[in-house]
Amino acid sequence: MKLSVLDQAPVTMGNKSADALIKAEELAVLADELGYHRMWMAEHHGTKSHVSSAPEITAARLAAKTENIRIGTGGVMMMHYSPLKLAEVFKTLSAFSPGRIDFGAGRAPGGDHFAMYALAQGGQPKVDDLYEKFRIAMQLLNDEVPEGRLYGSVPAYPADVVRPEAWMLGSTGNSAIATAEMGAGYSFAQFFNGELSKDILDLYKNRFKPSALMEKPAINVSYMATVAETREEAEYEALPYDISRLMMQQGRITQTMTPEEAQNYPLSEMDKMAIREGRKLHLVGSAKEVAEQLKEEQEMYGFEEAMICSIPHSQEKRLDVYRLLAKELL
Repeated sequence: MKLSVLDQAPVTMGNKSADALIKAEELAVLADELGYHRMWMAEHHGTKSHVSSAPEITAARLAAKTENIRIGTGGVMMMHYSPLKLAEVFKTLSAFSPGRIDFGAGRAPGGDHFAMYALAQGGQPKVDDLYEKFRIAMQLLNDEVPEGRLYGSVPAYPADVVRPEAWMLGSTGNSAIATAEMGAGYSFAQFFNGELSKDILDLYKNRFKPSALMEKPAINVSYMATVAETREEAEYEALPYDISRLMMQQGRITQTMTPEEAQNYPLSEMDKMAIREGRKLHLVGSAKEVAEQLKEEQEMYGFEEAMICSIPHSQEKRLDVYRLLAKELL
């Protein structure tokens, strides 16, 4: 199994937001040393709990600090950008780090409606043409000239760089089909809704058409995971994230508290039930237990790569998650 990293630059309680980006760099260097396949930065706007607001800039820094691991975005949120600008950014990244750059794109806003309209400078956000925008960006990344007056007269430079891999984030059969027919990799965010199905992945594989940016079907699945040497320790480190997710479902976005604070946090029986239900979206246990679950799901669904997102309060505990999973799976 290929093992990869998804980072959202989380800011846990008591820490500074700028430090989250330095911690992303630390994680990238470690993941590179451990043999992880790729690392992506998510895109979030207007929240103090996740500060990866410019993933393409962070990607440039991470690529410069690593040697072998692929670096990219998971994903850059297309509604905020022109296909021309997207192509220029990722071709520039590829010029500096040839053969190691991923153009991973998403169709969500990456923030609430206040952020969405602010990024659109008060105009109407363009949410209806995102697959077409992705298709045009892929053409420009391949030094092609798109049809039409708008993009047909402006090549994306630099030219003649190693083509980045193209990936689309998704979680439905519709996105699987669209991604396959454009010839891009398919990244399924299992920790969003837990609705991964073999039918969706098979649909993607069966409808895939090769492109210059992806020659054959490629699938990765993103999981939220907290692991430790023992299940008891993992449960202790996982509870702060579980509470943060519970609060988010209640409309309260907050930073992840310390494990000590989480142990003393007043939870109703309904809260505890919601947390238990949320464990469908959060893999918690010893590294061996979680590794076995990942291998079982790989066999069940037929994907080749698991992408791990992990948000313990402590950076050292977070790095330990990736060390322990690498020991089991790489």
